[in-house]
Amino acid sequence: MAGDKPFPEGKYFETPSGYTIHYHETGERGADRPSVLFLHGSGPGASGYSNFKKNFPAFADAGYHCLTIDYPGYGYSSKPTDIDYSTDFYVGVLHEFVNGLGIGQVVPVGNSLGGLLATAFTLAHPTLVPKLILMAPGGLADGSTYVPYQVGLNRMFEWVAKRPTDEASFRQLLTYLVIAPDQLGEDAVSERYPIALTQPSEVWTRMRTGNHAERLAEIGCPILCFWGAQDRFIPVSHGLVLLERAKDVRLIVSNRCGHWYMIEQTDDFNRQSIAFLNGEM
Repeated sequence: MAGDKPFPEGKYFETPSGYTIHYHETGERGADRPSVLFLHGSGPGASGYSNFKKNFPAFADAGYHCLTIDYPGYGYSSKPTDIDYSTDFYVGVLHEFVNGLGIGQVVPVGNSLGGLLATAFTLAHPTLVPKLILMAPGGLADGSTYVPYQVGLNRMFEWVAKRPTDEASFRQLLTYLVIAPDQLGEDAVSERYPIALTQPSEVWTRMRTGNHAERLAEIGCPILCFWGAQDRFIPVSHGLVLLERAKDVRLIVSNRCGHWYMIEQTDDFNRQSIAFLNGEM
């Protein structure tokens, strides 16, 4: 790959609202199956590929059409500085993307911020979403009730505020996402750090997401949710909010991982998610 591209380049989509969306497309569309839309988290340097490169190939091999995108502000997508990075903005861009590609139904698969956006997209466009897969999603409680007490979130905010130009500090930040440093591959740094240096501060200073806990009962489709019991970003206790308020939820918790279930427990995540999509659980 080119020297200025730390991870493989895929395709590009121009939204009607004027943003360039970078994405990877794998698998073949099927008339009898929804497409799968992978939605990454908000950490510095995040991209669809770096979050889900160990997952979307398995879904494609199982017969699913997969779309793995970079939001505006991330990866190789547009990085505007004159907007609020709000839930409504992101959901609008996602709908433009799905609609523009002619996708009839889509299963969002989202972790952290991606889980929040997957849920918000489902609430906004319920007829498009037959199932929903989440990993430690945001948006299930007011930030003031947990953000000050989550060491991972605080270290992330410190890093983006200072934006130090050394890989060592970035590597240290990423260790908070996993249960143990040996879970963190060197590619996590090499793929994300160059992207993090290109991201405008507005991606975080103008992030406006809120929460939608009070609306969870409106979601009619089945939900599969994964959580690491050692999560230092979003408390595993938020999984109980899903169980209490949504209509049809299966919650899977592991004490062997932190915030990155799909990376730390790849085989389990892929196996259970595909079984869920196939109607086998």
